[in-house]
Amino acid sequence: MLHIEKNLENEKAVFALEGRLDTTTAPALEKELRDSLDGVTSLVLDLEKLDYISSAGLRVLLSAQKTMIKAGEMKVVHVNETIMEIFEVTGFTDILTIE
Repeated sequence: MLHIEKNLENEKAVFALEGRLDTTTAPALEKELRDSLDGVTSLVLDLEKLDYISSAGLRVLLSAQKTMIKAGEMKVVHVNETIMEIFEVTGFTDILTIE
């Protein structure tokens, strides 16, 4: 189960994710991002309440990052220990801007 809280303000989009980002829920996030990023130059993903991320979830983040490199910037904030460990193991700490 993944809860996505979306906040769009001018050219900035903030997505707060809660729950599990896995094979079942990744397509929903992918669609939300695809539908929301037109004209957005700053994307912030708040992962404070994210419990789990699978390779499918990582792919969605990577795809969003590629989109945002062309349009502006993407930041990942409030990454908890569990998710940070996954980012470190997968090398995502080198790919993503994590604050």
